[in-house]
Amino acid sequence: MKMTKAKRVRLIYNIVTFALVIGAFIILQSMIANKTISRSLKGQLVPICCWIVMAVSLNLVIGISGELSLGHAGFMSVGAYTGAVVSGALLNIWDIQDTTLRLVIAIAAGGILAGIVGALIGIPVLRLRGDYLAIVTLAFGEIIRSLVNVLYIGAGDGKLHFSFLNKELPEGVTMLVDGAKGAVKIKPISTFAAGFILILITLVVVLNLVNSRAGRAIKACRDNRIAAESMGVNVTKYKMMAFVTAAVLAGMAGALYGLNSSTVVPTQFTFNQSINVLVFVVLGGLGNVLGSIVSATLLTVLPEVLRAFADYRMLVYAVVLILVMIFTNNPTIRAFVNRLISPFRKKDSVGGEAR
Repeated sequence: MKMTKAKRVRLIYNIVTFALVIGAFIILQSMIANKTISRSLKGQLVPICCWIVMAVSLNLVIGISGELSLGHAGFMSVGAYTGAVVSGALLNIWDIQDTTLRLVIAIAAGGILAGIVGALIGIPVLRLRGDYLAIVTLAFGEIIRSLVNVLYIGAGDGKLHFSFLNKELPEGVTMLVDGAKGAVKIKPISTFAAGFILILITLVVVLNLVNSRAGRAIKACRDNRIAAESMGVNVTKYKMMAFVTAAVLAGMAGALYGLNSSTVVPTQFTFNQSINVLVFVVLGGLGNVLGSIVSATLLTVLPEVLRAFADYRMLVYAVVLILVMIFTNNPTIRAFVNRLISPFRKKDSVGGEAR
């Protein structure tokens, strides 16, 4: 069967996206092997991978599904705490010393639990629209952060011990989550290779979902909800699919992020973090997976690059954001870019350009 022009463009886009990610990984690994990478950049590699996964997963909700979610950091916190607890339990209860095995199990557990939380939240929330949905997702994100703020978990006597609101755990247990102090005594086991693999998994899941029949239904619901419903599309089902998938990926990113340091505190997952991820998505372009990867990378590295400006670095960071947004939304520049890419766009049956 002859490949259509639209499919060929999608294939080229996917190949370029994977090629850039793989190429960047090879270059950075060679820099690490040759010890030509700075210490600060090396320390940022795992967080960069986490923020890329967060940006791509949120883009699935906002750019592909068309729903504004402001509680994405809440799913990341679920994954971070779950990963820390699972890794600590495997080490302290079952004495599993293999760091790779512990990391894989912790990331999987973080994704599963975040997906369950996403499903529980999505059932009532996704029936709302517009600003109402944004406000409720913001509230749920803050609720999640408040709950982990009063959570106590310890490992001892061959099992896990849980307590809410007050620290009533048996003596002699190893504290894994200590209320407002967060997840403590974490043995950092995250690696750049694990982050790279997680990015590849995220790209495979998101790009395949977007280009599948379900993805076309999700975009149809985004473009015209009434028309989609009139054609028999279950809008809530497909929006739930995108929302839960994004939650699972955010939970996996959170587990990787949490196991990259010795302590994880609730203040790391505030509303500001959800806004930061939203900035990655908007700056990279709604629905543009490759743009999310580039923007998440650049905006994570930029504050460190601007550290030479000392007290003014965040001011410079904000100015750079404003200039980039003005630049990318300039009508003249957008018209120039459209002329460059117009030969690669498929014309529809009436002569207009396809989305």
